[in-house]
Amino acid sequence: MYLELRHFRSLRAIHQAGGLARAAEMMNMTQSALSHQVAGMEDQVGMELFVRRSKPMRLSAAGMRMLRVAERILPEITALEEEFRAVKSGKTGRLHIAIQCHACFDWLFPVLEQFRHAWPEVDVDIRAGLAFDSFPALMREEVDLVISSNPEPLPGLVAHPLFDYHPTFVASAQNPLARKAAIEAEDFRDQVLITYPVGRDKLDIFTELLTPAQVEPRAQRPVELTAVILMLVGSNRGVAVLPDWVIREVKSNADYVTRPLGDGRITKRTYAVTRELDGAKPFMAHFLRLARSEPVKLQRG
Repeated sequence: MYLELRHFRSLRAIHQAGGLARAAEMMNMTQSALSHQVAGMEDQVGMELFVRRSKPMRLSAAGMRMLRVAERILPEITALEEEFRAVKSGKTGRLHIAIQCHACFDWLFPVLEQFRHAWPEVDVDIRAGLAFDSFPALMREEVDLVISSNPEPLPGLVAHPLFDYHPTFVASAQNPLARKAAIEAEDFRDQVLITYPVGRDKLDIFTELLTPAQVEPRAQRPVELTAVILMLVGSNRGVAVLPDWVIREVKSNADYVTRPLGDGRITKRTYAVTRELDGAKPFMAHFLRLARSEPVKLQRG
């Protein structure tokens, strides 16, 4: 037996209209074409679907059984078609984000708050568990966007530049390094360096300064939360290097000092990495615009 969606739609229309002529008009087809389609349906099921001598035209027992199936599956098909149209028009979709930057939560949450009001039908999630195996996850379509300062050049992925930032040294005003105008790699040899709990290849202080200079800090203390890092730094339990937008609130606090690294020219760029075909989706383009503007607001205070 071979039945198509058009067969179920025709049977339901005839039942609702009570006859072939009106049903054909509802479906924008000729009565002859509809009659031919009914004959084809009955050939497929091997029995009559209508009681033809009745007015209005009634379904047989087999026709009623087929109608119950039609009433179950056709609304689901309609809903699926609407969903696909919405996806195609960019009104809905999925935005699952992996982050390679602990400090990025400071600007990401305000961005997502604005985004959800503009795109309420888009499914948004942050996949923290995939943060450091994120590019393979992006290629496998397990996530849809990766925020990173070190994008990998992989086929099918596009890195969209978001904003530049300066990794900045922050210490207690009681730390001896507070008297220096700028901080060099050698200054870290007798310091406890407080960092996020990630690999050194994801930490700006190592990739941009310490590793090239082959300098090791006296100790490294991993801490998950930015607020806790700043609390420990303010208590002179160690020093840290954080993006400039993160330390905006402590710059005017007498308990802290902030200093440039080296000559102050160290600049990093944050990217949003997407699959090549996804970057042009309307909701994705809007997210990228927000992600470029919100961090700048934080940098400017």
